[in-house]
Amino acid sequence: MKNVVIFGANSAIAAACARLWVAQGCNLFLVGRNKANLQNLIADLRVRASADQHIEGMSADLNDLDRHGELFAQAEQQIGAMDIVLVAHGSLPDQKVCEQSVVKTIEEMSTNALSVVSLLTLAANRMEAQGAGVIAAISSVAGDRGRQSNYIYGAAKGMVSLFMQGMRNRLAQKGVAVVTIKPGFVDTPMTSHFEKKGVLWVQPETIAKDIVRVVERRCDVVYLPGIWRWIMLIIKHIPEAIFKRLSL
Repeated sequence: MKNVVIFGANSAIAAACARLWVAQGCNLFLVGRNKANLQNLIADLRVRASADQHIEGMSADLNDLDRHGELFAQAEQQIGAMDIVLVAHGSLPDQKVCEQSVVKTIEEMSTNALSVVSLLTLAANRMEAQGAGVIAAISSVAGDRGRQSNYIYGAAKGMVSLFMQGMRNRLAQKGVAVVTIKPGFVDTPMTSHFEKKGVLWVQPETIAKDIVRVVERRCDVVYLPGIWRWIMLIIKHIPEAIFKRLSL
């Protein structure tokens, strides 16, 4: 029976992952900002779980970096040593608002990058000590190249991806896998203001199935769905002299 800790458990993708892991017989410790939503999720998962599974959680604002150590300690106390950690929280900022506000830009960078780095660091240190485990975090295809439409978000996700690359190199010989997850367009509440047309948009349940699969396989970097690997390969190789003239 594996022990899974999920940060940002209230997100559509993370909640879908949680349901899949419960179905596999895992113990879960969930962290989410909205207490009522988190309690509803925990209640739903407990109904799905067997009598010997433990489904626990705590509400927390993950921008409060000082609480991160406490959250890990509580997780270990409630369900035991961690086999899997998934960091799935984040926000999708208004690019135009951020362009006009240093304060807002730093706030979004803290949510989407610095708080993630903090959680990853604590997870890495614990799993390195135990010599086993999988650390996964949701980055984004947006982090592969800066574009005028979302470079604040993209810069934060790019930082997460690069940080995880170094961490994966560090932990490769320690028995710990580091899985960087780069989704494309996902139909979630965070993207509710987008017009969702075309084959590139997928449901969170689809992404969740892939996340659970790649975590089990201890993959390195995964684009979800896989077509995004080829889309971003093209975008990354457009010469800068041409790219800067594009409206992307």
